[in-house]
Amino acid sequence: MAGSPGQVPEPDGLWQGPMRSETPNSLKGATVVDTDAFTALRNRAQTVVLDVAPADERPASMPKDMPWMPLHRSIPGAVWLPGAGSGSADPAFEAAFKTEMERLTAHDRDQPIVAFCHPQCWGSWNAAKRLVNLGYRHVYWYPEGFEGWQNQHDTLVIEEEPGWETTIHAARQE
Repeated sequence: MAGSPGQVPEPDGLWQGPMRSETPNSLKGATVVDTDAFTALRNRAQTVVLDVAPADERPASMPKDMPWMPLHRSIPGAVWLPGAGSGSADPAFEAAFKTEMERLTAHDRDQPIVAFCHPQCWGSWNAAKRLVNLGYRHVYWYPEGFEGWQNQHDTLVIEEEPGWETTIHAARQE
């Protein structure tokens, strides 16, 4: 089974602690996959590959007039929703995540979804947990993350999913 080397217990709800630390080896209601299993899933039609890694933050020491143009490398075919693995209990964030996932899956709760971030990152665990809680029946968690993928496969630069920030903003206005 893929996961962290430690014996970290699953929390009952979303993880609220530091995002970068050891994670459990399991996630109730989801299937934990390694790189080989993820590769097979990714090659199936209609699998949503969900990158929830946070966006890079502008360094505080960088002059304000200097252009900030970070690039986000990811797994080909991934949909990037920066910060979607937050442990936030904010109802607006929950609503935005639900709305975005319904759009990406065309409201199909049987569509396979693989959530990933980085190794030892709770973001993808939280995102997969949210998907299970929303009733998705084929949720996969890839704890090896981007780094596990790039050890065996090519990566590419991707953009944030159009409308993700707008969806969050709109949910907070309601």
